[in-house]
Amino acid sequence: MQSGRSVEIGGMRFGGGAPVRVESMLKTPLQDLDGCISELGVLKKSGCELARAAFPDDALSAHLKRLVAASDVPIMADIHFNHRYALSAIDCGVGSIRINPGNMTDRAGIASVISAAAANNVVIRIGSNGGSLNKRQLEASGGDRPMALVLAVEEQLRVMTDAGFGNVIISAKSSSVPETVRANFILSKRHSYPLHIGITEAGGGISGAVKSAAGLGILLAQGIGDTMRVSLTGDSATEVAIAYDILRSLGLRRRGINLISCPCCGRRRVDVGSLVERVKAMLPENPPDGISIAVMGCEVNGPREAASADLGIAGTGAGFVLFKKGKAVASGKIEEMERILAPQLAQITGWPR
Repeated sequence: MQSGRSVEIGGMRFGGGAPVRVESMLKTPLQDLDGCISELGVLKKSGCELARAAFPDDALSAHLKRLVAASDVPIMADIHFNHRYALSAIDCGVGSIRINPGNMTDRAGIASVISAAAANNVVIRIGSNGGSLNKRQLEASGGDRPMALVLAVEEQLRVMTDAGFGNVIISAKSSSVPETVRANFILSKRHSYPLHIGITEAGGGISGAVKSAAGLGILLAQGIGDTMRVSLTGDSATEVAIAYDILRSLGLRRRGINLISCPCCGRRRVDVGSLVERVKAMLPENPPDGISIAVMGCEVNGPREAASADLGIAGTGAGFVLFKKGKAVASGKIEEMERILAPQLAQITGWPR
């Protein structure tokens, strides 16, 4: 069910069978240009593939232009209310813009944005939002909020397709998981444009991560979604890390190391939590993608339940055993773990070199 159409931003393809892309949004205001550039560096390192920047005033055009020039991550300018800000952002060289159909309804202004985007090969994301639905959209849907999100997207999509413009990503988000899921299911059935997914205003910490994983997991497991953002109150790089965790758990992306550990029970032979931290401290900062490492508390949860792991460690009565693909390769006392694990880890990660 993944979108049949694709678009390109900064040389990267979105939709049409491309990997599900991971986005985030700059938390630093554009007024703080140095802070934005610093945050983008962290996002690049974390694997962010598209960064959205709020552009609330075209007086910040000089900053946006410098940000685009300095960034290794493609920039999407986030525009609300005023179509002139979208025109300014395109002049600044962004590869994509997001406009909100709930608060940008000047058809002549939107037409000018479409014309400028077409001339500059800029992608437009139509991003409807549960908090920005207007009275007309809610009335047209009979109070059905997921349908109102869909109608908001389709209202602007129609303007673009009537103008012959198809360089589009569509998006419908809400802070409600059921609303978001239903709106995106409808959009995916009706349209073949690349679909950006996310649970907006998900919150922070564990609850925000769980809410995002619940909503995005439902959609992604059905093949819905070409690009995603985990929207958290907190660090932008954490959003990216959680997004990759969601994709990795569904077998959709394999960035970095998949660390498996058991939940612990009365059979455990070691302190699994502390052992996990010791293993994490030995992992390279930028490991090869697709490696699985397991940390298990006993022989039951060790080589057997984690038999698919490229490398694993399990507690035993005498200390620990190391295994690869379910077969024991070394053992020792728990105090010797780092010394014995290091060469085995180097073999599968190529680190240290």
